[in-house]
Amino acid sequence: MHLLKFRPSKLAVISRNNRQEIIQAGLTRRDLIKMGLIAGSGFLVTKSGLSARAALSASSSPPTEPFVQPLLIPPVAQPVALTPAPGELRVAGEAPRAAHQFWSRFRPRRTYELDARELQHRFHPDLPASTAWGWGGTVPGRTIMARYGEPIIVRFRNRLPTVAAHRGFGRPELTTHLHNMHTATESDGFPTDFYPTGLFKDHHYVNAFAGFDTPEFAPLGDPREALGTLWYHDHRVDFTSQNVYRGLAGFYLVFDELDSGDEQDRNPRALRLPSGEFDVPLMIADRVFDEDGQLFFDLFNLDGILGDKFTVNGRIQPFFKVARRKYRFRILNAGPSRFYEFFLSNRLPFTIISSDGNLLPSPVTSRSVRVAVAERVDVIVDFSDTNIGDRIILENRLEQDDGRGPTGDILRAGRGNAVLRFDVDRDAPDPSRVPEVLRPLPAINVAEAAAVRVWEFERRRGAWAINDRFFDVNVVRASPRRNTAEIWILRNDSGGWSHPVHIHLEEFRILSIDGEPPPARLAGRKDVIEIGRANGSEVQLFMRFRDFVGRYPMHCHNTVHEDHAMMLRWDVVPP
Repeated sequence: MHLLKFRPSKLAVISRNNRQEIIQAGLTRRDLIKMGLIAGSGFLVTKSGLSARAALSASSSPPTEPFVQPLLIPPVAQPVALTPAPGELRVAGEAPRAAHQFWSRFRPRRTYELDARELQHRFHPDLPASTAWGWGGTVPGRTIMARYGEPIIVRFRNRLPTVAAHRGFGRPELTTHLHNMHTATESDGFPTDFYPTGLFKDHHYVNAFAGFDTPEFAPLGDPREALGTLWYHDHRVDFTSQNVYRGLAGFYLVFDELDSGDEQDRNPRALRLPSGEFDVPLMIADRVFDEDGQLFFDLFNLDGILGDKFTVNGRIQPFFKVARRKYRFRILNAGPSRFYEFFLSNRLPFTIISSDGNLLPSPVTSRSVRVAVAERVDVIVDFSDTNIGDRIILENRLEQDDGRGPTGDILRAGRGNAVLRFDVDRDAPDPSRVPEVLRPLPAINVAEAAAVRVWEFERRRGAWAINDRFFDVNVVRASPRRNTAEIWILRNDSGGWSHPVHIHLEEFRILSIDGEPPPARLAGRKDVIEIGRANGSEVQLFMRFRDFVGRYPMHCHNTVHEDHAMMLRWDVVPP
């Protein structure tokens, strides 16, 4: 663990200034626990003149008027030439990494560069600008548009203030995870592969379907393994929650022959889902602001951060003008700790077409959409039968009072949290469609499983562990062999806490949830699974390990739990 020198004498009196000194010191809550300065309850202990309480978080944000600013659509990243040119091996000025796996086979066709910079971002006209961090000068970062069969390089460059010059929460050292592309470990953004200000790292995204290095599906892999809606975010060990909260996240959308991104595609195999301006990414994240209107992160909250302001693409409660036709909304829960269940105020149904970026075999119609932390759900909303002038609220009605997770209660209509307003203002042609068959699933055979592993997610000493151990980068907890399959059982043993668990590299299939088959909305390929609050709640997953070798993490994606320290390392090893 990264531990900085720290002088407790600075904390003789607990005040707002003292809190800021702790934040500026760059300490994690794990550091404070190890130093004996904070208990698992989130309160400072009486030690070295410290107050017995550190509940210094803003109890509520300043008021803001809803629906006064339009929804921001993140700009699209454009290809650029890179200097120095990317190569298979490390180059001068770059963060250390291994050679790119399969470089000669997947030479990049396009290259991109995204700089992480500090900027002043205004979440709402009623609030002053807050110091944020953004990729490519925006919050969220610029959207990367990719296609299967077209490998790319993305150069992520750290232009944040140095550690010495940094002020506020977060840590200006970066490692970027493309969640959850089928990607080699050296480009996956492993949590300890972070690098300081002034350096860059080239990530090689082969944009090939899983299974491309098996004889059955060579050379591009199994198209049934295609992904669509992904996101990239910082993954710096101990500081993921803070750095992502500060703005280091963006969308990565990838298309193929089936999900082509063209609703007028003449290819008979194309689905012709809503596209262009009618294909809208929605990054949803709750935030809290202090009494001065500045973005605030409570370092002493070990349970999970819940905000009282709901941002969509970096703006608090925006509005979005829509035409009377079908739209595709790519909903991402960017955390850090809140779960959502969305309803539309006029009771329009959602047509769910995708979970975690994977198209379902068939659409699922529902009055609500549940989204755990880090999950993505693509939905179609058809405004054809609305009236011009209608205003429709996207409302979160899932009750959640603290970082333990949702209570399970659904609030009555109008009693939830308004997140986004759709304003119907025009007609528009609609050549799009939603076919009854989307993307078939690959067959699975549980008899192929070479091992069964049980992982228990636990609360320990006021922090978070898996199988009674905190994250240690030097300890390999599992070593599945390349081109094998396994069954992983994830079990809650933490006493009433929900955990949205994310596994890198490969999508999994849910075999059962608490002994029952998964509902239709979860029956496809996924990379995040919510383990329910009840002790003993468990999910059984079928996983394959293909193409790449190297180290990957599994962790809770309540990023506060991840940072403290509900994560483990597992390695794919050669056969």
